[in-house]
Amino acid sequence: MLKRVFDFLLAVFGLLLFSPFLLTCLLLIWLQDFHSPFYIALRVGKDGKMFPMVKLRTMVVNADKSGVDSTSTDDKRITFIGQTIRRFKIDELTQLWNVFLGQMSLVGPRPQVERDVDIYTSEERHLLDVRPGITDFASIVFADEGSILAGRVDPDLAYNQLIRPWKSRLGLLYARHRTLWIDIKLIVATILAVLARNKALRMVHKMLIDLDADHELLTVCLRNTELTAAPPPGADEIVQSRT
Repeated sequence: MLKRVFDFLLAVFGLLLFSPFLLTCLLLIWLQDFHSPFYIALRVGKDGKMFPMVKLRTMVVNADKSGVDSTSTDDKRITFIGQTIRRFKIDELTQLWNVFLGQMSLVGPRPQVERDVDIYTSEERHLLDVRPGITDFASIVFADEGSILAGRVDPDLAYNQLIRPWKSRLGLLYARHRTLWIDIKLIVATILAVLARNKALRMVHKMLIDLDADHELLTVCLRNTELTAAPPPGADEIVQSRT
């Protein structure tokens, strides 16, 4: 209950605070092609319930019809204005509306498309035990997800091999140990990541040490080494296909 009150109050405050900035962004997006500046994306929420996640549109109209869900920085579907919006995570601000409605939390595992949830392992399905969030450990550690996937022949497969295993482990760790104090620290780390990402990574690293995360996960979270393919939680083999 306390977490929900915290989410609701900060969502209202954030929507009021950022409304002039968001209105400016909405106008700029609309002016580039005279189409809706919003992108309503169906995502899987708590207990597997679908909900419409609100984002600022950063891609060309009907970009989702390509069948590709993972986005690299060199994705040709991203518009000129969309590049800047994605770089500074501005498109996530509109999800405060989903927090306001109770469909999302400020902090929690990022919501996924149904196709990705369909291939979850039984262990990964525990990610659905909590409300999805705007930010979490993985949002900071993999804030450069687009750069990781840049140049990949199959961005979706690369995501499932290089990012999903660690992202899911981080999400499960949060789901097991979530507290309001951890939420507050992750919100601070998220803001810090925009200004000084290395400091934010060290902050996350310290939080994970306190949560007794294993050495492998701690190493990945510092992002000092190249990511290598790994099996998702609950699986023994690296993903070879998205089906």
